[in-house]
Amino acid sequence: MAEQLEQAEAATTTRFFEREVSWLAFNTRVLELARDPAVPLLERLKFLAIFSTNLDEFFQIRYAGLRDRARSGPTAKWGGAPAMPTLLKVVGRVRELLDEVSSLYRELRRQLREAGIEIVDICDVTPDERAILAERFDREIFPILTPLAVDAAHPFPHISSLALNLAVQVRAAADTTVRMARVKIPPSLPRFVALPDGCRFVLVEELVAAHLDSLFIGMEVEAWAAFRVTRDADLDIVDDEAEDLLEIVEGELRHRRFGGAVRLETSTGMTPGLLAVLMEELELLPEDVYELDIPLDLGSLWQLWALDRADLKDEPWPSVTPPALLEVTGEGRIFAPLRLSDVFVHHPYESFSRSVGAFVEQAADDPHVAAIKLALYRTSKDSPIVAALLRAADSGKQVVVLVELKARFDEENNIGWARALEDAGAHVMYGMVGLKTHAKAALVVRAEPDGLHRYWHVGTGNYNPTTAAIYEDVGVLSSDPALGAELARLFNTLTGYSTPTTYQRIAVAPHGLRTRVIELIDGQRRLGEEGRIVMKMNSLSDDAVIEALYAASQAGCEIQLVVRGICRLRPGVPELSERITVRSIVGRYLEHSRIFRFGEPGDTSTTWLIGSADMMPRNLDRRVEVLAEVVNQDSRKRLDRILELNLS
Repeated sequence: MAEQLEQAEAATTTRFFEREVSWLAFNTRVLELARDPAVPLLERLKFLAIFSTNLDEFFQIRYAGLRDRARSGPTAKWGGAPAMPTLLKVVGRVRELLDEVSSLYRELRRQLREAGIEIVDICDVTPDERAILAERFDREIFPILTPLAVDAAHPFPHISSLALNLAVQVRAAADTTVRMARVKIPPSLPRFVALPDGCRFVLVEELVAAHLDSLFIGMEVEAWAAFRVTRDADLDIVDDEAEDLLEIVEGELRHRRFGGAVRLETSTGMTPGLLAVLMEELELLPEDVYELDIPLDLGSLWQLWALDRADLKDEPWPSVTPPALLEVTGEGRIFAPLRLSDVFVHHPYESFSRSVGAFVEQAADDPHVAAIKLALYRTSKDSPIVAALLRAADSGKQVVVLVELKARFDEENNIGWARALEDAGAHVMYGMVGLKTHAKAALVVRAEPDGLHRYWHVGTGNYNPTTAAIYEDVGVLSSDPALGAELARLFNTLTGYSTPTTYQRIAVAPHGLRTRVIELIDGQRRLGEEGRIVMKMNSLSDDAVIEALYAASQAGCEIQLVVRGICRLRPGVPELSERITVRSIVGRYLEHSRIFRFGEPGDTSTTWLIGSADMMPRNLDRRVEVLAEVVNQDSRKRLDRILELNLS
């Protein structure tokens, strides 16, 4: 294994980091917050939960594709690099991280105990507590459990992705034949079952295991172990041109349940016989198995974070209303300040509901509004934005909603909203053939005494009040007619048969956004040592953009990048990227905004852009993305201040 890893290291090019290795570096930074003693204890638990759920999604999507490619043949490539060496590096790094997680979990468990919150092994509860747990098991858990035998008469059951299960080895009292059974832990059950004092908890799988004799009456339970399977969850939309994309996505969602297994997690002590059966039935190799000496699925730690212990959490930081919008409640009142000036918003520090949410909701209820158009990538299950659009459609307004059915892991949610909007009379579009619509833009047309006026919003985050409270994003609300006209043309292109067009104030992927960004980079490159570029984004992996940044650095341009997640660019390489620095910020809020500045702050020739696009091939080639130019001086100053804080 060591020799293979050395070969993998040698295979790394000097120009680019491997994409998946870079992603693991990002998740390592999340883990560092869980380690940080300066972070309140339950917040550290939260970051450990986020690390775990991030890793689950990594295996479902990124790792699944890499694994398949690497095993397709020795010459296979992945992201421009040899696939097998990259896979070996990824597997090695994941195992290192899991060793770190194991130690960290035990340390956090110790600190929780000192703080009065204890995760108790079921063998350590008192007899009275055991009796209470037994009564609760009989009343609340036993009725919904279903043991499934595995033998010649009972085929191996389907194992849902990421579900928690028990593999049980049993034997009849008068028989030497060993049998296997599977017990699924229903996801409706709390992972941590509270003891009567409300401060101590046992794991639900330990509680179930302690009562296996009631599930297998007349059998002897010889061994049990928890396990969890991760399946390939990437949707495969083969034919975007089929008559009904909605039905295709619904079909693929049903298919996702049966994606191939890519990872098997087991608790320590699983017998070789049980493990062999699972590996054979799931068609997994030894390198696909991860044995853990801590509870599986640490994403369930959110349950403990939700405890009412303010002393162990971050101090609440309520968002404020943007000053320009303090007096805009009531019919149509939000439009008056937008006629005077742009309003810049920075979430979650400034309230989404009292700015962007109010913009859509007041537009829906204003009798002078004739049309609302909005691109909906993700939203919450009880979305006030969608509720407002439903009201607007019911009242006879022209409502056009671009619902992205293929928003990963939100497909089912978006299908539900699409059907509800259609039933209300809204015009619902599912995007363009072969592309995801990822743009964050809304357009309102309002009849006023001097004619029709366009009001609009362009932002970096989704129309989701839930994530807007925990994701850092920026946006602009405005009545600027030039940009409003370009957004109107964009919506017409997305809903009709217009051919892609050239824009001045917005850049749109997949037609022209990469070109626009590279032109702006090249403009600073031509200034040599006077050139200045600052780019804040979630990920940077596009070869063409990276090469343009390398060329600008070689010409003497100063380049400062803030990249939260994947970054394939290698900074500080002599004669390649000496003038490029990269920072990654991971903190209390998910840094989600995309901000691009080409030139010096305060210079009239400088260009500021915000929007939905990261510099990744999928964003630039396979998605509808929008970056909008910010021209308002106050908004530019706000952006400069954000970048200044990021770079400090």
